[in-house]
Amino acid sequence: MTTAREADDPAIADLDAGPLTGRHGARRTCIVTRVSQDPARLIRFVLGPDGTVVPDLRARLPGRGAWVSARREAVAEAARRRLFQRAFKTKTAEAADDVADRIAESLREDLRQGLALANKAGCVVAGFAKVEAAIGDRAGVAAIVHASDASADGRRKIAAALHRRHGDAISRVPIIDDLSGVELDMALGRDHVIHAALVAGVGASGCLARWRRYRSFEGVATTTEGTGSARDGEIGSDLPDDDVTDLAGTGTVAGGRDDGNPQGLG
Repeated sequence: MTTAREADDPAIADLDAGPLTGRHGARRTCIVTRVSQDPARLIRFVLGPDGTVVPDLRARLPGRGAWVSARREAVAEAARRRLFQRAFKTKTAEAADDVADRIAESLREDLRQGLALANKAGCVVAGFAKVEAAIGDRAGVAAIVHASDASADGRRKIAAALHRRHGDAISRVPIIDDLSGVELDMALGRDHVIHAALVAGVGASGCLARWRRYRSFEGVATTTEGTGSARDGEIGSDLPDDDVTDLAGTGTVAGGRDDGNPQGLG
């Protein structure tokens, strides 16, 4: 087993001994930065049966694994500099040119799944009026969800409701606007979802953890501060607010525990 001190030493092998080995709290070294980190901040890669490099987001695939910081530019650099060949000690270890894009899409899908699980756990309210009511409720909201193609007017109205509730602390409420209206419809199992909110619960925590992992990989901030003018309603479309198209609420089903870590999903 490689210790944290050994992992910092470039002379020590880059590969782990397998997905189920290692003590609790063990760290892994990024083959690009040579920095030892918590495995949750990295992505594990293994060699497929044909010798190609395969991302193992759940860190469960068999075989020895190499680790790369969970950022798009780090993965791209590992492929460009052929660091996987050095790590796996074989010239046939090739990563696909679009490996970073594939990882981004997998993490995006993981975010959609996290939102669906939060919904099943009863941690999602959808529709402009329901979101506005949840913001004003005593419990408040854990995050706001906008369709990426939501109108500027709807964004402004919800931002105003948040400001009435939280004042200058509005920046502490995460704004998730990475998914399109179509993707939100699919995740929540209903039509015309434009605005939604996460309310407190394990499902919300898991969804936020997945969102932060996706945004971190893409190098985008995960707070309302400094994340672009869309937060102020300057970017959007003519898509109507879903207080017009809001449907009757559907029942929710108690969901299982979700820690939001795609490396720990079944």
